[in-house]
Amino acid sequence: MSAVCGGAARTLRTPGRHGYAAEFSPYLPGRLACATAQHYGIAGCGTLLILDPDEAGLRLFRSFDWNDGLFDVTWSENNEHVLITCSGDGSLQLWDTAKAAGPLQVYKEHTQEVYSVDWSQTRGEQLVVSGSWDQTVKLWDPTVGKSLCTFRGHESIIYSTIWSPHIPGCFASASGDQTLRIWDVKAAGVRIVIPAHQAEILSCDWCKYNENLLVTGAVDCSLRGWDLRNVRQPVFELLGHTYAIRRVKTESCPVTQARSRLTATSASWVQAVLLPQPPE
Repeated sequence: MSAVCGGAARTLRTPGRHGYAAEFSPYLPGRLACATAQHYGIAGCGTLLILDPDEAGLRLFRSFDWNDGLFDVTWSENNEHVLITCSGDGSLQLWDTAKAAGPLQVYKEHTQEVYSVDWSQTRGEQLVVSGSWDQTVKLWDPTVGKSLCTFRGHESIIYSTIWSPHIPGCFASASGDQTLRIWDVKAAGVRIVIPAHQAEILSCDWCKYNENLLVTGAVDCSLRGWDLRNVRQPVFELLGHTYAIRRVKTESCPVTQARSRLTATSASWVQAVLLPQPPE
């Protein structure tokens, strides 16, 4: 596992575990959660690693084992110790880093692998959304032992689910059916369907400083930006990767909050670029 802290790259070797997701804590500077799996998630178990930076690189603060591969992780937005992972057995696991024991709770309703999980960041709600290979998205309240509702409509594997950082109750999902979809929790249905690529879409993310801008990454090795006010065509397309784009993230740009920086990862390399501004 590698992280950039204070301008320096820090690394911790994890023999026998392959990383699938990494998320920094919103509370503790430098603390990193990593979801990992054995044998590239095909077989074996998974491990959640909680890492802290030190002078030598990264040190292991705590680890939690699960009986199947872990594919994604998300931190709580109201408790610095709590986070949720999702796994190949169709379950979500609620963990407390202040306790060395197993998960506080396990939520199991999906019938196939859960590949994506995200905790809402908007004020006034504490909700989690998960996307699965069973072609459904489920909405969870972590204080409740079962899902609140199930969203159907995708026609293939759901690879990515992400909450809007701006609009309460709104999230996006990306799927192997080549569509990006925008959902409204209150309406319990899809708001917008975007045929975003002519290939499986593996990742999507919401721009932190523009509520209308989302970015998708796909098996066709391209990144595309979408303005929700006009989805007939992308506002930009970025090429250059030679392998499928597994994960895309936008983050604030120190130059100005009106623009954002985009980072994408594939099996070949990492790409970072300043996003063009969508038209007004």
